[in-house]
Amino acid sequence: MSQSPKPISRSKHTNDLHRLLHIIVLTQSGPGWNATKLAKECEVVERTIYRDVKKLINVGVPIEYDTKGEGYRVSGEFFLPPVQLTSEEAIALAVLCEEIAGRDQIGFLSPALRGLQKLRAQLPADLRDEVLRKSKRVKIRTAQHAPPGDHADVFAHMQASIEAGKALECVYERPGQGFSDLAPFTFEPYALFFSVRAWYAVGRHHSRNEIRSLKLTRFMRVAHTTRAYSVPSEFSLERYLGNAWSMIRGDKDYAVEIRFDPNFAHSVIETMWHPTQNVDEHADGSATFKCTVSGLDEIAWWVLSMGNACKVVQPPELAKRIADEARKIAASYS
Repeated sequence: MSQSPKPISRSKHTNDLHRLLHIIVLTQSGPGWNATKLAKECEVVERTIYRDVKKLINVGVPIEYDTKGEGYRVSGEFFLPPVQLTSEEAIALAVLCEEIAGRDQIGFLSPALRGLQKLRAQLPADLRDEVLRKSKRVKIRTAQHAPPGDHADVFAHMQASIEAGKALECVYERPGQGFSDLAPFTFEPYALFFSVRAWYAVGRHHSRNEIRSLKLTRFMRVAHTTRAYSVPSEFSLERYLGNAWSMIRGDKDYAVEIRFDPNFAHSVIETMWHPTQNVDEHADGSATFKCTVSGLDEIAWWVLSMGNACKVVQPPELAKRIADEARKIAASYS
């Protein structure tokens, strides 16, 4: 006598359905969602993801693997309304949009505030009230961005250029450069990124025949051309920046070691200054900060901002630069 199949619990059906919906949302959100990343996000093994993808295809969801995007994507006009937000998700979005975009702390993000207003209108009344109440108690203050009004057109031109794959003809003011020396050049923007206080465009500068980071506020003129270009497939902003302290990558990597006195050590320990950093605490309360940084220009100004609370141990090039600048500073007050 054959045995009847064991009943599958309702909770398993619910979990499976939630995971299938989550896979659709993730693959619609952007490229790069391969089986490995999806399995990690959904907390299952990869073979479960392969079975899930097959299930979605069988019910008519046009999901396929995109070799160029290195992950699954949902093709065509298929649309899945967003799943219901949790309280924590809605509050986090509200705080980011209102504090960062709503207060213009980072320019050109005001559309996020309009998006939040549309999203808020779709929330259940009790959740909407909770989000309004709790988000007012959370504040964010970043390094303030310069008013975006005078270079909003530059931002728009850069976005349009990247989208269309058409190069720009630009005039750019370098620090200390006279207006009589301004010469037009062809620029192929690869990406826009915000660092600390300003927006930058990264792309190929034809006059210099290299990839450069150019600050948007320093563009004097930007005009579209018909010259086609494409972003190299091997380009990534992370690879370009490498071990730069912030955004200026030098020609050489340096192993940096800085000793901080006990009065300032905790401030250094509690902050992630660089992705390669390692901090050793000592019995007397002092700390040794170590990192590998590409170029010394940016980290030199950081060290100077710490005053006499620290001393450069390595490399000697950085120690000498700090000592020279300190003498110049002292001389200006004598």
